[in-house]
Amino acid sequence: MTKTQITGFITVRTSSTRLQSKCLLPFGDETVIKHVVNRVLSYGIDPIICTSTHSSDDVLERVAQELNVKCFRGSLTNKLKRWSDCAKSFNLDTFHTIDADDPFFDGHEMIESMGLLEEGGFDMVSPTKSSAAGGATVGYSLTAQIIERALQSIPDDTDTEMMWYFLEKVPGINIITLHDSYPDEPPVRLTLDYEEDYWMLASLANILGNNATRSQINQFLLTNPDFSKINFFRNHEWKNAQIAKKT
Repeated sequence: MTKTQITGFITVRTSSTRLQSKCLLPFGDETVIKHVVNRVLSYGIDPIICTSTHSSDDVLERVAQELNVKCFRGSLTNKLKRWSDCAKSFNLDTFHTIDADDPFFDGHEMIESMGLLEEGGFDMVSPTKSSAAGGATVGYSLTAQIIERALQSIPDDTDTEMMWYFLEKVPGINIITLHDSYPDEPPVRLTLDYEEDYWMLASLANILGNNATRSQINQFLLTNPDFSKINFFRNHEWKNAQIAKKT
């Protein structure tokens, strides 16, 4: 599999509640969303900004036009339907999900995840354990077909923010979890939901640069162990919020 075969759906909206319009905040030399798009491109992955049809997200379509990348606009709350409609629009059988809340993702892990999906015949490759715990290195690799199957059992207006909850209930789904590339990664929260997350992530961008690798970030955090305390206390609240959303 070559990098040019991989499509990444950059899942993003401006209607965040805990930290308003966080994707438009300054981030190193760019804004968060522009940083994410350029980081995706740097790994040879084809980005599609996958946002909603709500007027608040018009600005994201303008960002896509400015950066000369694809954009798709779909359901505001049903993330699975938005992904499905995007895949149909661009005639895609597989894709990788890239959350704009995870600005220091590792494109190498994404490429490995997509390779595992297609070569292993899986329906879904889940993120590594460290990524799912807040490390935020990699998203989900998915087939368009498994999204369609999940959507058959839920109304179109369902809030599918916690998409894995709905996918894991599809009968006979073939899932594997990506192995951890960073088993020695220090306890860290590198996802953007709260103000403390922003100060932590923006500081890393200012210190190490927008193109910092995960190895560089890990080394910095190991050398400066107090740095991750800026926002790590938020991880418990973040996990509880995820549980609440799926119930």
